[in-house]
Amino acid sequence: MRSNRQLFFEYLGQTSDSPLAIEIERASGCWLYSPDGKSWLDLISGVSVSNVGHNNQVVIEAVKKQLDRHMHLMVYGELIQDPQVKLAEFLCSLLPDGLDSVFYTNSGSEAVEGALKLARRYTARSEIISFRNAYHGSTMGAMSVTGNESLKRAFRPLIPAVRHIDFNDFDSPGVISEETACVIAEPVQSEAGVILPDKGFLEELRRSCTESGALLIFDEIQTGFGRTGQLFAMESFGVVPDIVLFAKGFGGGMPLGAFVSSNRIMSSLSSSPSLGHITTFGGHPVSCSAALASLKYITANRLFSNALTMEDVFRKNLDHRLIKDLRGRGLLLAMELESAEIVKKVISIAMEKGLLTDWFLFNDRSIRICPPLVINSEEAEYACGILLESMNEV
Repeated sequence: MRSNRQLFFEYLGQTSDSPLAIEIERASGCWLYSPDGKSWLDLISGVSVSNVGHNNQVVIEAVKKQLDRHMHLMVYGELIQDPQVKLAEFLCSLLPDGLDSVFYTNSGSEAVEGALKLARRYTARSEIISFRNAYHGSTMGAMSVTGNESLKRAFRPLIPAVRHIDFNDFDSPGVISEETACVIAEPVQSEAGVILPDKGFLEELRRSCTESGALLIFDEIQTGFGRTGQLFAMESFGVVPDIVLFAKGFGGGMPLGAFVSSNRIMSSLSSSPSLGHITTFGGHPVSCSAALASLKYITANRLFSNALTMEDVFRKNLDHRLIKDLRGRGLLLAMELESAEIVKKVISIAMEKGLLTDWFLFNDRSIRICPPLVINSEEAEYACGILLESMNEV
């Protein structure tokens, strides 16, 4: 009988020629376990998905309860479904005023696609501005606004009228004009290696969008739901966008995304044409039930506060001659080393020692430190110990 490893390479479409290819049988909290009993502390969280930890029993019970009621009934937007309504109400109660209308999607890429269409529909403009080294997804529209040419070159032509500018360049917002439908930005650039905005930069972006009539979109797909020490990263900077995007940690481990705006802006999608933006599985009732349980768990247990506490643990323990910088906020951290070669060696050694991490899509000189937000001090110190041992061996 062939192994699952053999079947994995034979039957599953591959995303790269070097997947991790370790088999996971179960997971709990911050830990992943193989069929032979080997364990890894997870510093990736499925790329900022598992904020409430793996196999969170509050989320599991919500899923089971909804499964006993019903699963998919109808394409999104036609039938009133309790999980969708209750999640939207609770989410909007936590967001700034003016973000009070939720359109569900299946994923972050789809949330980006929907938001771009909404901006063009509402403003009747075409130009879209995004940032170099931003990551927004792999579908055609999301890839078009992603700011790294090496990822996009093989798939051109992409959607037209997209312009890229530099994050933290205070001259960049000057290109926003009355031709601009929207500006899409991560409040913290994640795959660039966790780049925080300079003081006043997001405020300048907001001012320029307001003056020109362009919509400001914040992509909180990686930064949302407690990861940066606030429930939403935008809270740290005091800037409210016209549209905000969620996915990854939103679903509590289930697939779910959303773009959220005002009722005034969102209503433009419902006519001329009607059904101009639809989704079959967006807002799946099981995913919405999981998301509501997850969001309530995050807020009740103040996991955003734990993110800041654990940030201090990592910063106090990660002291090594190979570390050139430790950037970020909360549990979205990037540990920059001397070179990509050293990073890959450290990650490989750490995986053998029981620690799972990786580098960033657009920054291979930095190691990702993004564990589930339920991580405790002992686990954080364990992770630091393995990283230090791995760097010593390099």
